[in-house]
Amino acid sequence: MGVSQSLGLPRGKGAFPVGCTDVMVGQTPKGLFFRLFYPCIQQDGAEQPFWIPRYEYYYGISDYLNMNRKWCAPLLSVTFGSCKIPVSWDAPFKPCSHKYPLIIFSHGLGAFRTVYSAICVEMASRGFVVMALEHRDHSASATYFCKLDPETPDFPEAQIREEWLSYQGVPKGQKEFRFRNPQLHQRANECIRGLKLIRSIDSGKDVVNLLRTDFDLSVLKDNVDLSKVSVMGHSFGGTTAVLALVKEAQFKCAVALDAWMFPLENSVYPKVTKPVLFVNTESFQTAESVAKMKKISAVSKETKVITILGTVHQSQTDFTFLAGNLVNKVFRTRGTIDPYQGLDITSQASLAFLQKHLQLKEDFDRWDSLLEGVGDSVVPDSPLQKSSL
Repeated sequence: MGVSQSLGLPRGKGAFPVGCTDVMVGQTPKGLFFRLFYPCIQQDGAEQPFWIPRYEYYYGISDYLNMNRKWCAPLLSVTFGSCKIPVSWDAPFKPCSHKYPLIIFSHGLGAFRTVYSAICVEMASRGFVVMALEHRDHSASATYFCKLDPETPDFPEAQIREEWLSYQGVPKGQKEFRFRNPQLHQRANECIRGLKLIRSIDSGKDVVNLLRTDFDLSVLKDNVDLSKVSVMGHSFGGTTAVLALVKEAQFKCAVALDAWMFPLENSVYPKVTKPVLFVNTESFQTAESVAKMKKISAVSKETKVITILGTVHQSQTDFTFLAGNLVNKVFRTRGTIDPYQGLDITSQASLAFLQKHLQLKEDFDRWDSLLEGVGDSVVPDSPLQKSSL
């Protein structure tokens, strides 16, 4: 790949063109905020959204990295400000006779709803509706909610006030587990609220999106298969997916990308009876973390653990495609594997797994061997696990 500065986000490889929109419901942090990726009707010359949706997120990333906002935010803006997501903004939803399965996606620590656009776009192009949440537990580098100004209750748009929630690290003197475990539960509950929202739209309830978009949420009614719902996430989001799977009966399975197992309490492990696919990177996991995954796979034989060789923790985020060489050197956003190949392995293993456990009638089972860790640049379990035996 030589000295390419950045690669650009890939388009989905599936049969469906992909649209996306943002949705915010409720006027407190207990509402929901997410980006929806969905199969759409192709639009010529459609607008593509910027990858970083607002300048405030540059401040948030600076805070998360513990860097000075004054110089870090402008630098991030120069680096990423022109990056766009290869989807059609607010494009018309493509109705489908067989209904689309649903994926609820949970981001990692310091991330937000757009940081996993590559994997979300890929899944939507394969015929999934994907709800990429932006968590409000202070684990996102930045997020916000909207309140109506009580002075002017008549709802003209000018009267909506934004309140920003910033990233919070572990307070001094507090044990990390004590701080992160309640966040984990809040995140899992937000995943469940996302599912409930789709359920209420499906039942014909009118849902008000506080953000100005042309997308009509009622088109989801009768187009989402609520018997085929899975939860997916990366890092803190991977463990969020595991916990949500335990808490919500309607989630059939979970895909955990490089899950950060630390915040999950021990009492949950025996309850993870539904299938989980753990897709690990080569450099992030510890022996202790992998042992926790093995605990889960001992409960359910359908749970799989695989590792993609040549990958680092950021390989499963969009940063692996968009960071130039300098940012890559400083923050290790790329491993030795070609980022596009890494994404292919991640998405193909996920699709094979979802076909099996959501009973999909697709051809994703052609990638079943990946679930056993068989294929180029993939191994079963963890190389680290092997060396510690």
